[in-house]
Amino acid sequence: MEHRSLGRSGVKISPLTLGTMQFGWTADEKTSLGVLDAAYEAGINAIDTADIYSRWIEGNPGGVAESIIGKWLRNNPEKRAQIILATKVRGRMGEGPNDEGLSRKHIFSAVEQSLERLGTDYIDLYQVHWPDESTQIEETLRALDDLVREGRVLYIGCSNYSAWRLMESLWKSDQCKLTSFISLQPHYNLVHRDEFERELEDVCLNFGIGVIPYSPLAGGFLTGKYAGNQLPPEGSRAAMSNQIKAYLDDPHSLSILEIVKQIALERKKSPSQVTLRWLISRPVVVSAIIGPRNLEQLEDNLGCLSFALAEEDIERLDGGSAW
Repeated sequence: MEHRSLGRSGVKISPLTLGTMQFGWTADEKTSLGVLDAAYEAGINAIDTADIYSRWIEGNPGGVAESIIGKWLRNNPEKRAQIILATKVRGRMGEGPNDEGLSRKHIFSAVEQSLERLGTDYIDLYQVHWPDESTQIEETLRALDDLVREGRVLYIGCSNYSAWRLMESLWKSDQCKLTSFISLQPHYNLVHRDEFERELEDVCLNFGIGVIPYSPLAGGFLTGKYAGNQLPPEGSRAAMSNQIKAYLDDPHSLSILEIVKQIALERKKSPSQVTLRWLISRPVVVSAIIGPRNLEQLEDNLGCLSFALAEEDIERLDGGSAW
């Protein structure tokens, strides 16, 4: 498997990153451990998680995905040095007033808890999950800079940042001689392009920010498993997601899906594989975060690495989905 530089850093990661939001949610521990084994054996060397996974489940305190990864690493200690381990901080992890956000206090508390759950003494890529308007960016960056200087974190990144927030952060890091973000996790896929491509794409290209998009398959919409003229199956992700329902009600999104399905049929590939191949072929994208909840989905996702889209395929996809 090819490996790519993560932004302006020297670290190399695989074009697919294993996302773990499903671990402990739609994938039980045994299945999750199996997915981790298979992804590693296939050459994926980047694992992405967050402390809040799966706190949205009633009675769940969060940290479940990190704990599962930690168990896997303890069972496979020789693999730790080969893994680019990424997690995130920002979300609420308790009931106290300082149990969320990007203050120095919460960051230092959260990183200790993440390190304990992950069973490691350092995090390769520590990312702010989304902005915290109540905390000055300098406070956040100084806390992250201290973690890098201490060796508990190697690199820092951000997620869900607008272009102006990313620029503000890069400027503040430069002004104050602080460690700066090397990566961005945006919501980016064939049916959700304009927010990223209007401004963020140029910022990332010009400043050497590695882009690691999440939701590359639009929550399952771009797999083609949901029919536009039918209600999603009860209990499916589409039935619970307003975003997927919006795609199913949007003629433009449905027309993009039809192009994906046509190309998939012509190339004898799955819609997921065509969609992922388009995304990791974008010049600014370093790695796409996949979120398989079983081995079958992982195997299908990995199929995107075995072929290249023709120029005319890319033109059809770009023409159909451009904003």
